[in-house]
Amino acid sequence: MARIEYRNLDRVESFTRLLEVERPNLSALLCADRLAESEIPIGAGLVYNYAAKPVDQPILAQLQGIADEQQLIAKYREILDGGIMNAGEGRMVLHHLCRGKLGADVAPEGRSVREFYEEQRGRFGDFARAVHGGSITAAGGSAFTSIVQIGIGGSDLGPRALFLALLGHEYEYAGKRRRGPLLETRFISNVDPDDAAIALRGLDPQTTLFIVVSKSGTTQETLTNEALAIRWLSGGGVASPKKQIVVVTSETSPMARSADYLDSFFIDDFIGGRYSSTSAVGGTVLSLAYGPEVFEELLAGAHEADRLALDPVAANNAALMDALIGVYERNVLGLPATAVLPYSQALIRFPAHLQQLDMESNGKQVNRDGEPVAYDTGPIIFGEPGTNGQHSFYQLLHQGTSVIPLQFIGFRQNQSDADLDFDGSSSQTKLTANLTAQIVAFALGKRDDNANKNFPGGRPSSLIHGDRLTPASLGALLAHYENKVMFQGLIWNINSFDQEGVQLGKVLTKKVLAGGGSDPVLAGYARLLGVTL
Repeated sequence: MARIEYRNLDRVESFTRLLEVERPNLSALLCADRLAESEIPIGAGLVYNYAAKPVDQPILAQLQGIADEQQLIAKYREILDGGIMNAGEGRMVLHHLCRGKLGADVAPEGRSVREFYEEQRGRFGDFARAVHGGSITAAGGSAFTSIVQIGIGGSDLGPRALFLALLGHEYEYAGKRRRGPLLETRFISNVDPDDAAIALRGLDPQTTLFIVVSKSGTTQETLTNEALAIRWLSGGGVASPKKQIVVVTSETSPMARSADYLDSFFIDDFIGGRYSSTSAVGGTVLSLAYGPEVFEELLAGAHEADRLALDPVAANNAALMDALIGVYERNVLGLPATAVLPYSQALIRFPAHLQQLDMESNGKQVNRDGEPVAYDTGPIIFGEPGTNGQHSFYQLLHQGTSVIPLQFIGFRQNQSDADLDFDGSSSQTKLTANLTAQIVAFALGKRDDNANKNFPGGRPSSLIHGDRLTPASLGALLAHYENKVMFQGLIWNINSFDQEGVQLGKVLTKKVLAGGGSDPVLAGYARLLGVTL
């Protein structure tokens, strides 16, 4: 087996050749035959289609060359086998191991990490069943009727996006078919007290369970909101408020195994926050909301996508192809942003999760060795569900001066049974018709003598499509984007698994709260915003 080497993108021969390949015209490329030729399975029934991307065979050949020269699959296997792939912090990267084993046994200090993750999943799954069954109750003896997750960043964005994505899904629990959560479920993330006030409105302190998520046990916003929750519980007559709180944290954090809490579930430093939705961070709240079996289906879909991402041939590997085309758009075409446009209201917060996943992972300007890179890395990510976005920012996407690559997501069936026929077609048919029309309109445009009505076209897009959004397909969708971001970071030779860029603001915040120190600018802005120093 060849030795793994790390090199910057501008030292890769296939990339140098790619810069010289003629750029095709998207309008000329897109045809009906190309649709069938551009399909790649993601897993759990999802398919990635790149027919409306400006890549032809000469370009694809060089992109495959980049994947081979950068040893992307070998590096992915190194991640799965427990290599130190978070170079900045000297850590393994093991979020894939939460949903299944694809590599070697990983057992630092003699303890199997896979067994640890399975143990925790069993523990929070049993806890959820006990809450649902009434054997674990609130401090006063009443059954829990609501849960509130407190966390920020990866402790909120991913779990919240997945929770919302399953609201309309029909599933079986305890022999009954249901839609919606088993318990009223809400989230608090912002340190702004208005966030907590709104989340807690209408809930009963006597029957509300809190999940406090902080890997370090020291996250300022989360601890502040925990204190607010404790005050709310106490004010509602709960004598032992921490007995209505479970924590998700690391085994070494100050919160770990405190007898004051109702229970504790654990994660480790090998799973970054934005990659933690398939760990106890997302699993605890999703198991309580929908049942452990639904969470297991999500993990199965993610694991299938992880396995398919091991194929070294990009034409068979959706995450790899998506990553490579994205690098072409970023580093050859010079396009600075990507819009994620799900035509599914269930995915309303999925673009927000992908903002953190992509921009926190690949928003780097130095390589794995800390040396500046001479090329662009991660793009700006934004998005909104269709058709809402069509009446918002699509004007710029269609006729603005910047070309922005688009990633559409669509399903042939909706989750709910609320569809109806109106004006000759159903609501779901209208939704998918809009999606179809947008792909073609962006790619082909429309010539018009009236300049205001001229659409230039040539706006590239991909499409992820499937039959219906289910727990399994949701897991596959999540893993697809995690693996895409991973591959792009490896192509750019950056560390996708640390996030030093969020630290400086935290340091300065503590300085303001401590009195501002000797920095007159810091003190001046603090006074403008009413902070007494």
